[in-house]
Amino acid sequence: MTGFAVQVRDLGRVALHLELRSVNSRYLDLAFRINDDLRQSEPLIREAITSRLRRGKVECRFNLQAKDSAPRDLAINDVLFGQLKTAQAAILAELPQAAPFSVAEILRWPGMLADDGVTFEALQPEIGPLVSAALDELVATRRREGEKLAEMIRGRIAHMRELVAKVAPRVPALVAEYQEKLATRLRDAAATLDDDRIRTEVGLFAQRVDVAEELSRLSTHLDEVERILKAGGAAGKRLDFLMQELNREANTLGSKAMAADMTAIAVELKLAIEQMREQVQNIE
Repeated sequence: MTGFAVQVRDLGRVALHLELRSVNSRYLDLAFRINDDLRQSEPLIREAITSRLRRGKVECRFNLQAKDSAPRDLAINDVLFGQLKTAQAAILAELPQAAPFSVAEILRWPGMLADDGVTFEALQPEIGPLVSAALDELVATRRREGEKLAEMIRGRIAHMRELVAKVAPRVPALVAEYQEKLATRLRDAAATLDDDRIRTEVGLFAQRVDVAEELSRLSTHLDEVERILKAGGAAGKRLDFLMQELNREANTLGSKAMAADMTAIAVELKLAIEQMREQVQNIE
């Protein structure tokens, strides 16, 4: 299911910015775009996501945003500065013509300025609650979409039940129509009417068009779909399987259709199943 969540933690000089995006997928597929300073947090985020989600292509963007307006304290590394002065004095004693260090060169010397930047260890206590809050928000948005999808599927189920209800009364009528047509053909072909042959042919035809078993299984599968939707929880894979079973019964019903209206009903059933199947891919 699709979903979006964003959480920000203001830590003074910096801010943690976590964004989660989820789109439809039959399986759980994770992608991470994490700031280098926060790369160590990927295992924690991955574990948190897999513990809460079962499906969806989830993209995680996690950044550490520095605030330009926040005051920063810079301090000279006194120990390094003293070592640099000692080294310069020794060099000038041997090479009086050498130029001394400039201020800019000293300030650019590696390690000369002690920055008060935030370390990952200092950020770590904030990351867990931030991820948890973002997942709560993402799950809530996915749940709202899931409720809408479930309502749509219930509407398709109600429509399919109406179609199934139309099929059962048609079978006896089809058998009666076939019997009349067969009797007419036999009367035209022979001088005498062979009642036994008519009964045999009608019996065989009735077996071919008998769809009671298919209708029963269709109803049973629809009941199970409604039960799963009502129960909630992780239902996507079970619904996937039931869509396959519904499609199988609809195919059999179509193959047994001996009238245009029954064929139309079978086609409409398959259309409704396909619409549900597409949406079921989005349900976790």
